[in-house]
Amino acid sequence: MLKKKVFLALEDGSVYDGYSFGSERETYGEVVFTTSMTGYQEVLTDPSFAGQIVVPTYPMIGNYGINEQDYESKKIQVAGFVVREECEIPSHGLSTRTLHEYLQSQDIPGIAGVDTRALVRKIRSSGVMMGILSLDEDPQKVLAQLEEMPRYDSIDFVKEVTTKDVFEWEPSEERAGPGIALLDSGTKFNIMRSLHRLGCSVTALPCTTSAVDVMRLNPDGIFFSPGPGDPALLDYLIGTIRELVEKKPVMGICLGHQLIGRAFGAQTFKLKFGHRGANHPVKDLETGRVYITAQNHGYAIDADTVKSGLEVSHINLNDGTVEGMKHRDLPLFTIQYHSEASPGPLDNMYLFERFVEMVKQYM
Repeated sequence: MLKKKVFLALEDGSVYDGYSFGSERETYGEVVFTTSMTGYQEVLTDPSFAGQIVVPTYPMIGNYGINEQDYESKKIQVAGFVVREECEIPSHGLSTRTLHEYLQSQDIPGIAGVDTRALVRKIRSSGVMMGILSLDEDPQKVLAQLEEMPRYDSIDFVKEVTTKDVFEWEPSEERAGPGIALLDSGTKFNIMRSLHRLGCSVTALPCTTSAVDVMRLNPDGIFFSPGPGDPALLDYLIGTIRELVEKKPVMGICLGHQLIGRAFGAQTFKLKFGHRGANHPVKDLETGRVYITAQNHGYAIDADTVKSGLEVSHINLNDGTVEGMKHRDLPLFTIQYHSEASPGPLDNMYLFERFVEMVKQYM
């Protein structure tokens, strides 16, 4: 079967040719890369990738198909998918369909046959940039269209990916553990799975939920989730955080970490090409121990602006950026990386245990 020719054009004018798989339509977004060798299903369904065209660095994608266990949200979140080689005949006992069929079922376009090594080198040297994936035969016309489209960091993607309704993760009448209110800015299922396995009842709330409505649930602890986009656009969430941080024990991951930092007066900045993948070394400043972490973020806390009782607790060993904070007086800590993995190493699941123990101390 002949595949349609498509191309990915970046805003700097560079063009990468390939062939279409998934949906045959045009898409655009911020072009980013992720270094995980496996876990493409989790990547596709991670809400933090909303508005982005994702490039895995691993050369063959789709070799174990799509299964019913590894979703991290209810749908594909990426704007587009760029791979070196698409595996058309997956081999795995749990596979129910191919990567192509999965993308096609949700109208998400992909491009295969791209020199992804060259593309990643471009992003590393020039930084992330907007791109457009198109079946058009005129790249210059398409690039002109791209200039008129809204930029990634001008859009509040959190309101697009947050839950629309309050819901409890796997509710059970027999559960008597801590009740956790999770403000959903784009949470992954494995965060709720992890807290649930530790005996917690987890209630997910829309990102626009007021502090008053959160406290009406009388939670034992409050969790601020990961999510997509620029934290500087989310003042409504920062206001909610300021009202809640002194009321209950708090943990924040990724975007939640950034928002908590901003609520205490810290500033955030955009990274050149971000941290995305399953192999980022992070040092715990208190113990000196180094952990290999899963990450997915394009913004970071400015360490020089951390104040108001917050202090840096973890740093990234690749570039020295802030990877965690704790408060000197309040039962509150944050991490920039993903302790829930999916995909990635499970070295950092202990942080959920630390949060639950902290919550129990204040019940």
